[in-house]
Amino acid sequence: MISNTSIKLRALEPGDLNNLYSWENNFEEWKFSDHQIPFSQFVLEQYIQSATESIYSSRQLRLVIEEVDSKRCIGFLDFFDFDPRNLKMAVGILIGDVSDRRKGFAIDALSLGKRFVKESFNLRQLYCHISENNLPSISLFKKAGFQTSGILKDWKREGDQWRDVLVFQCLL
Repeated sequence: MISNTSIKLRALEPGDLNNLYSWENNFEEWKFSDHQIPFSQFVLEQYIQSATESIYSSRQLRLVIEEVDSKRCIGFLDFFDFDPRNLKMAVGILIGDVSDRRKGFAIDALSLGKRFVKESFNLRQLYCHISENNLPSISLFKKAGFQTSGILKDWKREGDQWRDVLVFQCLL
């Protein structure tokens, strides 16, 4: 278990299905990801069951962010596009309920997650793509030690507008 005094990162469990279903199917959050269709409970149950696959075969790892005091799931820390040859991986984070945001949970999760992937997989770097208009995420990743390394011009369409996407990297 990876933890500090406020949160712990743990594996997905069948009991996380309701949060996973609710948060993955929140249409308002889709603009910050490449997600475009809802997931059924059946598909998400299969996903949870497959979460025990080796990161070397699945190339991804989703960890639950759990508040230590209440033991409730407050979000997910996702590692994906694992590249063991080049020792890098993409990272994304979601704090599910708006009322749990801006309380330090996300920065704690990123800090713990960075340490975990460095120690467990000897990673050299993490990276992420963030839409230019997602100011809270830009601020979070900068606080977590990520630096802007590039801009993908007109990378994402939001309605009738095209958005640039910022590329962030963190050397571990």
